[in-house]
Amino acid sequence: MNKVEKALSELGAMDELAAQDSPIHRLSAAAKLLNTIAYIIIVMSFDKYQLSGLIPMLLWPVLLFQLSGIRVGTCFYKLRIVLPLVMAVGLFNPIFDRHILLHVGKLAVSGGVISMLTLMLKGVLCLMASFLLVATTPFDCICAALRKMHVPKTLVTLLLLTYRYVGVMTEEVAVMTDAYHLRAPGQKGIHVSAWGSFLGQLLLRSMDRAQELYSSMLLRGYHQHFHYAPEKPFKAADAAYLILSIALFLALRFVDLSQLLGRMIVR
Repeated sequence: MNKVEKALSELGAMDELAAQDSPIHRLSAAAKLLNTIAYIIIVMSFDKYQLSGLIPMLLWPVLLFQLSGIRVGTCFYKLRIVLPLVMAVGLFNPIFDRHILLHVGKLAVSGGVISMLTLMLKGVLCLMASFLLVATTPFDCICAALRKMHVPKTLVTLLLLTYRYVGVMTEEVAVMTDAYHLRAPGQKGIHVSAWGSFLGQLLLRSMDRAQELYSSMLLRGYHQHFHYAPEKPFKAADAAYLILSIALFLALRFVDLSQLLGRMIVR
């Protein structure tokens, strides 16, 4: 199995995660989508030096992982390519911000180090929340929830078709890669001299496949309007989940739980 086929199998694994059954999976997609948006907004609202206040926000995704039956390690494995980019966002902060904010024993900690750790943690928390949404909700249901929130139909349809047919394009890449390796056995990767023709062939094959898919959609009754998967009704449990979670987010935002626990321990 080459890298392209592995990527295709991982995409299918995400659909399998979303098809599982748990208390979180059974919630309405709209409730989970609004909850994720609220969580990301509140996480991003923390000041760059509020590391101690941001750490308790980690409790919510960890709780959802437990309730949904999804391992935390699965999240970090799926996001292994994106995480290094997120972690690299604040690497230069310690160079530009050398103002000493606190001392840990004899070790002086600058504001740049605190802001770097805060930015990294913000990125990790937002990725975990987004992963939980996709891993516990079929993408069709997410798109249906977006339409209920009056997101433009064209944008939602574009998102859905991109998600559905990225696998088709990945299959084309896998076929072309296998064909190339059969003509160049023992060669690792694709030689630079073949990049241009490879991408050109991929573009032509993708256009032909896209036309076939569009013709199939028209035969099945598609006329500028997509029929999304039936969305679960918004029940009292969904409203309670949404209200309680947002209340918890606000409490963690305005009450520094880490400092509060520290004072209680000192006393």
